[in-house]
Amino acid sequence: MREQVSQVAEFDTLVLIQGESGSGKEVVARAVHNASPRHDKPFIPVNCGAIPADLLESELFGHEKGAFTGAISARKGRFEMAEGGTLFLDEIGDMSFNMQVKLLRVLQERCFERVGSNQTIQCNVRIVAATHRDLPKMIDEGSFRHDLYYRLNVFPITVPPLRDHLADLPELVAHLSERFKQRGMAIPRFTRTALEALQGYNWPGNVRELENILERLAITHGGKLVSAKDLPQPMAQDALGQGSQPIDSDDEISFLLRGYSEDCEESEAQGSPHSSADFDAGESEQLICAAGLTEGFDLKAHMQEIEKQYIVEALRRANGTVTQAAKILGLQRTTLAEKMKKLHMA
Repeated sequence: MREQVSQVAEFDTLVLIQGESGSGKEVVARAVHNASPRHDKPFIPVNCGAIPADLLESELFGHEKGAFTGAISARKGRFEMAEGGTLFLDEIGDMSFNMQVKLLRVLQERCFERVGSNQTIQCNVRIVAATHRDLPKMIDEGSFRHDLYYRLNVFPITVPPLRDHLADLPELVAHLSERFKQRGMAIPRFTRTALEALQGYNWPGNVRELENILERLAITHGGKLVSAKDLPQPMAQDALGQGSQPIDSDDEISFLLRGYSEDCEESEAQGSPHSSADFDAGESEQLICAAGLTEGFDLKAHMQEIEKQYIVEALRRANGTVTQAAKILGLQRTTLAEKMKKLHMA
């Protein structure tokens, strides 16, 4: 999908993004815009399904004063707002049949008139459209114009549902958590069993549902350790039904290696506001016993030594190839290289 974005971005080719609701279609549309020569011009999104059919024409093309009841002044439409940039027509499958005809003319002739005006306005706008609907099926049913579909479907990009790329979930968790951190929220950490529960869920709401759950956990478990039993239903029930157990030290470290160790070190440097009371008694006891905790125990050095052991083993299995070792550890190559430098291994 990233390759497709990079291939089409530099051209003004029409792009049709297809995928389920919440899968990230607007993220892909913005990626196309940001990688294009138009990146310094406006990116204007409009949800065609959220605007009543009788108002969508005015929303897209604008209107003149007195064009209809309530039009007390002239107003620019989204096409004019996006001049020189990109117009993102989200959920285009929800557009009325009559409006589809008018849009087709604009795509073909690159001009339009405001509602209530006979003055033609030329437009220089790149169109990126998106839908969660099955447009070929809608054509067969007579609810979507076949000529508009073939005009839009020059360069199709399909965004997969989250359940089809669950291997990306740890990185998505880290990425979305970083957003919440930038908003001043204390992000939670996850046990391996909690992460496995997230990966075992079907995610009907896709990445949007994941983002909502992570935000909820950032509120209820900010800075704390989240185990499978802390997750919302039904994912918690499914995980516990499979015999999920509280975290052990290896489980925690395996997830820290995905990028959370830096957060722990930052919290240590700043003075974490969370005490040991934030952890379940069983989880605390297992962590303490596994670490061999005694007076004067250096947690940071202990964690670094364990990281070294994992990295050394990964490099051994990868025959010294850093890129392959990074894949084994679930890290980006640059992240692993930075860790090796920090641990004086490079």
